[in-house]
Amino acid sequence: MRRSAVVACLTLTIAAATLPAFKADFHDLAASSGLTAPNVYGGLARKDYILETTGNGVAIFDYDNDGRNDIFIANGTRLNSSPNTPLSQLYHNEGNGRFRNVAAQAGLTHSGWAQGVCVGDYDNDGHPDLLVTYYGHNILYRNRGDGTFEDATAQAHLPLTGTRYGAGCSFLDYDRDGYLDLFIANYVDLDLAATPHPGQGEFCVWKNIPVMCGPRGLPLAHNVLYHNNRDGTFTDVSESAGILKPGGRYSLGVAAADFDNDGWPDIYVACDMTRSLLFHNLHNGTFEERGVESGVALNFDGDLQAGMGIAVADYDGDGLLDIAKTNFSGDLTSLYHNDDGKFFTDVSREAGLASRQLLGWGVAFVDVDDDGWRDLVVANGHVYPEVEGKQLGDTYLQPTVLYHNLGNGKFRDVTTEAGPAFATPRPARGLAVGDLLGDGHQQIVLVNMNSTPSLLANHGPHGHYLNLSLTGTKSNRSAIGARAIVTAGGRNRIDEVMSGGSYYSQNSLTLHFGLGDCPRADKIEIRWPSGIVQTLGPTPADRTLKIAEPSQP
Repeated sequence: MRRSAVVACLTLTIAAATLPAFKADFHDLAASSGLTAPNVYGGLARKDYILETTGNGVAIFDYDNDGRNDIFIANGTRLNSSPNTPLSQLYHNEGNGRFRNVAAQAGLTHSGWAQGVCVGDYDNDGHPDLLVTYYGHNILYRNRGDGTFEDATAQAHLPLTGTRYGAGCSFLDYDRDGYLDLFIANYVDLDLAATPHPGQGEFCVWKNIPVMCGPRGLPLAHNVLYHNNRDGTFTDVSESAGILKPGGRYSLGVAAADFDNDGWPDIYVACDMTRSLLFHNLHNGTFEERGVESGVALNFDGDLQAGMGIAVADYDGDGLLDIAKTNFSGDLTSLYHNDDGKFFTDVSREAGLASRQLLGWGVAFVDVDDDGWRDLVVANGHVYPEVEGKQLGDTYLQPTVLYHNLGNGKFRDVTTEAGPAFATPRPARGLAVGDLLGDGHQQIVLVNMNSTPSLLANHGPHGHYLNLSLTGTKSNRSAIGARAIVTAGGRNRIDEVMSGGSYYSQNSLTLHFGLGDCPRADKIEIRWPSGIVQTLGPTPADRTLKIAEPSQP
């Protein structure tokens, strides 16, 4: 390695002020890539029920293990829909930037009010499975390993009767027994027959416009934790594990991660007009809810928020995972800085997230230029199409926003500098990131309500990168919960394999590290959920490493 490269690499880690000027050139490649099936979700010009507003999520994962990431997009329906309700989409990555919808051939044949999606190999057979939440009952798709899925909901002992408003979900191994358990958030205990129509109640008017009712005024829902019995079935342990103790909530986004660095996954839930939840893992099969005490239940003024999506990352490089949360129109995107593993501070204003007060949904920390600092991308779109043309200061279509991480704990809004893809307003909901073009960098997929999806790719300059694709052996096969620490240029970068997150969505399980000017990683440390710690020496950049958990430390 040339000495000049070493000096440049070290300089970037010492002073954020030396970071090069931000350059990006994002283009929407969805149409040319074959992502052309329209999303269907509720009414177009008006929404009579809250069910028509929440929209769908997206998952990026390699379902057939061919080395290329594929895309699953949940799809909805309409009230009083015809028998031709569309299916969700499974886009197979054909290579060369092209995708083909193979949902029907792959066995993803359920239709209806699909909501969110999360990915995890719950039976440890080496093939990633899908959990799709619904208004009605959720569907567990078991990956057969031959390019097809089977509906394993009944076989897994998950509910087939009753009606729940499933929202975000996450696979996690909360008891670290090597098998993935399942957390599912529920939004509203919704009975359409008992729900008032727009304008008929206190919570059915917004800015003097009659709109759909809720969530306030509608019955609260309760979240669910299912324990994996290690035989392909699950048991509802919500009560015994402490998940029901906080009572009902209007829950939407879910993220499971180790926030206090104790080696055990915790659970954060973004809630709409109720206090958000942080379930701290007590290591004995139970959780303690600490949202208010930890500082992540409310905003900086102690007020309730309409929380939607969640992103988790160590944005400032202090070794602790922080939380970003999207909120309703007129509010900031929340940024909860993890102070010490137990307590968080809402630093959204100080960090520079006050420039936009849109209605946020999907959100992700993603290093768009690979300078070594995770940026923040936020999908926006109003919940009420009725605002369009009313001159109320709100629009239904809203810009996707990009905040550039300055490396000093602050962000700068670079939306107008990020290329034509960020100049297009959208009715966005779900958002996920991952390498879809096979170039080692991360792209962004957006689900746009009642429109076609977006695939955002940065054609601008990039720094060096390193990708880690992890496989558990003693730990769960998906390596969910594994923590990687990559050292380059004298600075540590951490990330964790997570299921779920964003809004109703699933990022690629491959960990991506921007290295800036550093042409190599000096050390890689992987802390597996089993407790095994694996260390690798100097590794050249600009590649994807496939790493299996060793049998011994």
